[in-house]
Amino acid sequence: MARFPELQGKVALITGAGRRAGLGEGIARRLLQEGCKVVLTDIGKVRGAEMPVTAVGTDEELAQVAAELAVSTGGECVAMALDVLEEAQVEAVVKATVERFGRLDILVNNAGIGYLMKSLVDIEAREWDAVLGVNLRGAFLTIKHAGRQMIAQGGGRIVNIASQAAKSAFPHAAAYCSSKHGLVGLTRVASLELAGHGINVNAVCPNHVTTGLGAWQNEYFAEKQGKSVEQYLADMRARIPAGRPGLASDTAAATAFLCSDDAAYITGEAINVSGGEENH
Repeated sequence: MARFPELQGKVALITGAGRRAGLGEGIARRLLQEGCKVVLTDIGKVRGAEMPVTAVGTDEELAQVAAELAVSTGGECVAMALDVLEEAQVEAVVKATVERFGRLDILVNNAGIGYLMKSLVDIEAREWDAVLGVNLRGAFLTIKHAGRQMIAQGGGRIVNIASQAAKSAFPHAAAYCSSKHGLVGLTRVASLELAGHGINVNAVCPNHVTTGLGAWQNEYFAEKQGKSVEQYLADMRARIPAGRPGLASDTAAATAFLCSDDAAYITGEAINVSGGEENH
């Protein structure tokens, strides 16, 4: 059931949303339920060793996710391939969205690499560049071009999906933590520059969510800590005041709120969605 009727008919572009049971899919589902028209994007194909087929939303899966969401929600959801590292593609997808729907009201920067985890002394420079490229450069490019469109039409909402890693440090996550801390900085600068145009820019910082990527992270960090996955998850639940890890729907709810009129006076914030685990 829609909570924010003012979102009815709004047009949303979501990056990195081509995988089943991912955060992008969850955010798309919620915005479709609110009555938004949604453009799902993902890279669509392998891009070097740092972006293998097991880690990217392929063209086929992206199209299937969009079609399934449209059927299950009764909303309008289309798929467009987008490599956020390529500025020409970013500009073209923003243009195609406006040509299809007449405007662009919401940008959700969800594309990210969270699977290149190594110790600081072992991570390769090319792996560092891949993480910083997608997680930070990609967000910069989409904000730049979506921002231009939103300025022209008189307003909009931008939500950057950061992470608990934007607030706290974690071993084996130097590139990831750096990129997410940087994303909060980018959020704050964009909020200052775009507020006068009626554009709110905020970040959402979820703790662990067991998506497909999250399941891989569970296995990786459990092994590094010498634990079973079951014990690793039990320890995680024990340190979270709410008693459970996050769900995609938790991040999606925060995103919908930030896109609503109720959040009209909120900009430049990095909002924790962590069940109390992260409190600064």
